[in-house]
Amino acid sequence: MKTLEKISTFPSFKNLIEDFWNTDGFPSPLFQGKHQYPTVNIIDKDDSYELTVSAPGFKKDDFKVNIDNGLLTISAETSSEKKEEKKNYLRKEFSTSSFTRSFRLPDNIRDEQIKANYQDGILNIGMNKVHSEKREIKEIKID
Repeated sequence: MKTLEKISTFPSFKNLIEDFWNTDGFPSPLFQGKHQYPTVNIIDKDDSYELTVSAPGFKKDDFKVNIDNGLLTISAETSSEKKEEKKNYLRKEFSTSSFTRSFRLPDNIRDEQIKANYQDGILNIGMNKVHSEKREIKEIKID
């Protein structure tokens, strides 16, 4: 199973230095973990493919797995908020994390048989292979 071609959007070293500070004088989002993708393993077994995504910190309900025209798309989004109130101050912090990964499925996968589960920070997607029947050679008479 092949993945889609990944196009590098990482800036050059010169741009990294220039973009480190945005116009407000704060580090740019590039250095705040916004462009990280979870690691993925794809195992080709005799009768199936197994795709595992390492995504700790997410819950099962944070994920969406879709198939559209042979393209498997995995996305997840989570957010958290922390609020602390004391006599003289109020502190409120929040964070969000999300990713999207897409993979072109081979022709020997039947969409309705794909199963997924999430446990202990690992999303497992199992895809059974469809074994095509070997066709017999048939001679056609010419009239």
